[in-house]
Amino acid sequence: MKKGKSYFFGIWMLTALLLFAMNSCGPAKAESAAAGLEKSSVHLSESAQQNAGDLPSGGAKTAPGNAPEPASETAVFNSAADAEQGEGSQEAYRYEEYPLERNHQSLHLDCVNAEGNETERNILLVHGVTYSSHEFDIDYQDYSLVRALTREGYAVWRLDIAGFGQSEPVEDGFLPDSDYAAEDIHAAVEKIVQVTGQDKIDVLGWSWGTVTTGRFAGKYPEHVKRLVLYAPILSGVGEAEVSEAFHHNTWEHAADDFQRKADGSFDYDCADPVLIEVFCSNCWHFDGEFSPNGGRRDILVPASESLIDLTKLKMPTLIICGDRDPYLNYDRIRDVLTQLPEGSELEMIPGGSHVVYIEKPYYHDFRERLLRFLSK
Repeated sequence: MKKGKSYFFGIWMLTALLLFAMNSCGPAKAESAAAGLEKSSVHLSESAQQNAGDLPSGGAKTAPGNAPEPASETAVFNSAADAEQGEGSQEAYRYEEYPLERNHQSLHLDCVNAEGNETERNILLVHGVTYSSHEFDIDYQDYSLVRALTREGYAVWRLDIAGFGQSEPVEDGFLPDSDYAAEDIHAAVEKIVQVTGQDKIDVLGWSWGTVTTGRFAGKYPEHVKRLVLYAPILSGVGEAEVSEAFHHNTWEHAADDFQRKADGSFDYDCADPVLIEVFCSNCWHFDGEFSPNGGRRDILVPASESLIDLTKLKMPTLIICGDRDPYLNYDRIRDVLTQLPEGSELEMIPGGSHVVYIEKPYYHDFRERLLRFLSK
């Protein structure tokens, strides 16, 4: 059995055992099972790290043979995770990769669609500063935002910025900064326009992805129908020196965005314990031990420094976030509509954090607000 297959089989077995315990062993044993998962997480993530690919001494991960395949080669499957929730249990999802190159770098761009769905509704999702676009498609229960959007009739496109995820590694981790990433997004949107024949598409950026998509949309407004800035980093998050070109990823860092209790343990009322493990293990599998630091250097500046020129945005824009996100400048967010064009909206979800889109009490609310805006 190949390493990748054994890795995913291990996650599947762990998930199945935990769900069995939580559903059939009673509340006390379920809590014990969840606690056991938390204790075993670091061990599992070390196993995941071994499957993430070899890492060169220079800092960047090696390319795991990840140049995009021709679009004619596709993967189609029925999601057992969706079947568990009763959503789309008979529905197949079609994943297609599209060759894309910019600045002599191969970029990972794929499109996910419901099998048989011929749609004119396209949306591009853009990731944040450390981990790549796999975060939008968590294969557990109905937590995948990608598949939720496909069920609503969207073709969902995902881009990994240069050096991230399944895109080709970069030698210099400072190369893909915010402006560089904005041009990667432009290249991806031009490819989508070419493939679909549409002049404009919807674009969603998360966290640092709001900086990159915001700069892209300000420079190329002719290609953007509606813009979604989720957990927007509108200004610097605090001045700090970034001397290393690559960020050292750890399981603990990947888990930092999930809400905690006063004693430091995960708040399982907010996030499913299996979801946390799958999320963090995917970070190891797709992103490896190192991620480029150009974007991090851009945002670790004083809070007085603006990162997005909102006056350049000419399309309806949704600002959506939780009200407990430690990275956000809420004074600026509450004032944001005064700088955005007509048709723009602000949606703040009480209790939600930086990962509100996958938090148990809030993720359905997040989707409803998002879809309501996109459908206008």
